[in-house]
Amino acid sequence: MNSLLFFKRRSVWILALFLLAIASVLFVFNNYSFYDRPIATILETTTYDEEPIFDQFDNEDRIYTQAIVAELRNGEQEGEMIELTNQYSDSGAYDHSFSPGNDVFVFLESNEEERLSGTIVDVKRDHYLVLVGWFFLFILMAVGKKQGFYSAISLGVNGLILSFALDLYIQTSNDWLLPISAVSAVLFTVVTLLLVNGANEKTYTAILSTLIVTAITMALAYLVLTLLDGQGLRFEEMQFLTRPYDTVFMAGVLIGILGAVMDVSITMSASIFGMYEENEAIDESTLKTSGLEIGRDVMGAMINIMFFAYISGAIPSILLYFRNHAPLDFILSLNLSLEIARALVAGIGIVLAIPVGLYLSIFFVRRRRARG
Repeated sequence: MNSLLFFKRRSVWILALFLLAIASVLFVFNNYSFYDRPIATILETTTYDEEPIFDQFDNEDRIYTQAIVAELRNGEQEGEMIELTNQYSDSGAYDHSFSPGNDVFVFLESNEEERLSGTIVDVKRDHYLVLVGWFFLFILMAVGKKQGFYSAISLGVNGLILSFALDLYIQTSNDWLLPISAVSAVLFTVVTLLLVNGANEKTYTAILSTLIVTAITMALAYLVLTLLDGQGLRFEEMQFLTRPYDTVFMAGVLIGILGAVMDVSITMSASIFGMYEENEAIDESTLKTSGLEIGRDVMGAMINIMFFAYISGAIPSILLYFRNHAPLDFILSLNLSLEIARALVAGIGIVLAIPVGLYLSIFFVRRRRARG
């Protein structure tokens, strides 16, 4: 009877999510009236010009010009046709071609013949985001079941926390960035681990381990950067910021290492508590040995994951510099110095999370044994 009731409740939740997904998709495909900026749907495109161009290093690219006919979907001139022009290149670094069915934001103007024309300002992408978001949610729930659903909720809550933190920082001085990031990191840790793993000793241990390791790692990183005065770090990729580079960099490092440390901490905590709950008579030396083996297995994979995650973001810039025949040492120092520094700090955090998570877990296991 209980299993039947659970199946019915789960079916109701799945049906409700499915209907909500359909409703949200239909909404974003027809929400033109909710935008203040004019939106046009492209009906026809014609490429009528092609021009080769060369840069100072004799690299060749080609520029194409499109004549576009589109229909306005909102505003006082809704339903009227508009003529647009778009230029795109083979490289596609700052542009791309359009095809019928694309929705674009436009700036309206009239030509001498009083025919409505304009300029493409941006692309309307909300429907793509909603489709990908729902696909991600259903895959997450299919694999993770209940935990997958709570993971999605924690992701949404963390997104709101991050948005609020950034808004708060914009309204304050530069000195508040790291304190705001630190408070946000605590909230991210507590919300994520409590929602995904529930309120229990395993979760409390993982939260405590994550916060301790993150604090130690950030203190070490700050000490090293201060002693070296930031030598070897190239902040050119932050040149458009109007805030202090080093402060923004440290805040990014803090948020970046949090996920890796949290992952290792919950792995260590879950492993130790799992072994103890399976065999309450297990001795501490066995727990330590098994925990260290698990930690070593996790450590290599996590460090490589963090390294490739950071390095992958620099690949487009590296290719661009290679294409323009820049020297190899200049390319690597300019594009990889910050990413390598982030990866090294994350690696330190991952390594520290193993013994800290292990001994904290054993400490709480010892307390549970003492309570009988």
